Amino acid sequence: MIKKQSRVEVRVKKHMKVRNRLSGTAERPRLAVFRSNNHMYAQIIDDTVGNTLVSASTLQEEVNAGLAKTNNVEAASKVGEVIAKRALEKGIKSVVFDRGGFIYQGKVKALAEAAREAGLEF
Repeated sequence: MIKKQSRVEVRVKKHMKVRNRLSGTAERPRLAVFRSNNHMYAQIIDDTVGNTLVSASTLQEEVNAGLAKTNNVEAASKVGEVIAKRALEKGIKSVVFDRGGFIYQGKVKALAEAAREAGLEF
């Protein structure tokens, strides 16, 4: 009998394929996105030294103030705006986008487009 993989296992496998192809450097760090059932998280990471340079999530007061829910497209776009603003303050203009094995639609797409509109290049 064929065993069906869970969604989490499939996503992790896709994420490992993506991570084998790209990594963040000091010049172009990696914008890593993670979404859970309740929240959205974004980090800008320099993989050469393993440091998180900037982060934003719907758990933070600055992001979730004024949001009705933390797990919708509106919340994702707010996270994208905040991560871009914080990155530009640190002097980061260009990043490599890591969708984390998630399909590029819905919340992940909203976060990416909001970050692009706020000034990040990828």
